[in-house]
Parts: sequence; structure tokens; C-alpha cells
Amino acid sequence: MREQPYLDSPLASVYHLGNEMPDSSLRAWTAFIGLHSPVESPTVLDLGTGTGMFALALARWRNANLVVGIDESAAMLAQAAHRSGHERVVYLAGTATELPVADHVFDLALLSRVIHHIPDRRRTAAELKRALRPGGVVVVRTTVRARLDSLVYDYWPQLRSFDVLRFASQDDIMTDFTAAGLRPTGVESFSQPVRRSLRAWRDSLALRPQSKFGQLSPSEFEAGLRRLDDSVAAETNPTEVCERYDVLTFAA
Repeated sequence: MREQPYLDSPLASVYHLGNEMPDSSLRAWTAFIGLHSPVESPTVLDLGTGTGMFALALARWRNANLVVGIDESAAMLAQAAHRSGHERVVYLAGTATELPVADHVFDLALLSRVIHHIPDRRRTAAELKRALRPGGVVVVRTTVRARLDSLVYDYWPQLRSFDVLRFASQDDIMTDFTAAGLRPTGVESFSQPVRRSLRAWRDSLALRPQSKFGQLSPSEFEAGLRRLDDSVAAETNPTEVCERYDVLTFAA
């Protein structure tokens, strides 16, 4: 098992294809995130931007004034530059605890599926507070420990035990962000389709496009894929596969 498979080039090469969602779902997420913006055309910090999916979407569909996507992984940033370029999007290398940005320049900060990768949430929250303008908003898109409900656990149950250890509780996040001077403003749940059928979802996961799969041995991964293949074979009426996330918001 690797300590931080998120930084690996092999993961970056399949991450975008394995995690993309239909335009309708991405538009819905972009609109939902945009509802929390304090201004109409925000300057956005996308922390843990990965391959830039949300950075590009916020520039295109939320009419962001500027989106700065920051990631620690050079391989992810290379994919972002290739796949998610836009005249109002800039990608920078940096860490969550030392953001390479000036003080008080952002209206909105997004952390999508990244907070579980961050070892020091309080220092990260303090950096976000520094980077946000007064009244700016942080949107944390994650799954909190008490509500780990992904379909993936039905086929790779080992991943639930792993995620219980690395995913924070809602109280943990609230406590750490509040300690940094950010004010909690809400906790919501939002779900959107990610694949048109179980078969399409299976084909995306066969790429091992999430860092958690790096914790499985080849035999463990193949066993889960066989279980999923059995479900695909039994699916007589294909239906969309949805993913639900918790969304925590904070004001600077």
C-alpha cells in the first residue's frame, strides 16, 4: 500500500476519465456551489483541483471572474492544463497549509473530495481564512465519517474500514475550521448521477481512478470487480448510478 497514491502519475492519467460526470450533473453541482458565493462573479480558489474539472466548470457555467486551481500533485496539474484549460483559470502548485496566494483575494473557496487528504485541517483553515476576503465562503464537498454511504463499499468492503480511519467527522471539520476563525453556515446533502448505468460505472472503476484503490492489493481489487461484474450481469433495467456528498459551508 502507498502512503499517498493521490500523487502518483498513474492515478493522474486515469483520474479524469474515471471521475468525470455527465454535463447535466456537473452543471447542477456548479449551480449548487455557486449558490453559496457572496458575489455574482466570484474569484475562486479551487483547493485540490486535481484535473481541474470544477475549476473549468466554475469558469464556464458560474461565470467566475478568475479560478485559481491549486494542487500538490504535478501529475494532476499537468492533466488539468491539458484537459481543463480556460482563459479565466490558472493552475498553481502548492499545498493546503502554504497556499501560494496573496491575502484576501478570493470570494469563494472550494475543497471537493480533498479534505481527507489534508493532514493539518486547522492550518489549512487558517490559510483559507487568510486568502478569503471578509465575507468570503468556503465550500467543503466531502463525505463525513458518519455518512459513508458510497455504493463502492458494496463491492470493496475493505474500503469502508480504510475510509472510517481517514475521513473526518462533521464535528472534527467544524471544530478545526471554527478554531481558525471561520464561521459555520450550513451542512447540506446533494446527490447527482455520475453514470448512466451500473455497467458504465463498472467500466469507470476498472481504471482504479480514486486514490483509495491504491490501498487494495491486485487480488482484492479483482475480487471486488468480479462482484461488480455479477451485479452488472444481473441488471435487467439499467438505471443511473448516483453519488451523494455532504457539503459544509463556512464564512470568513
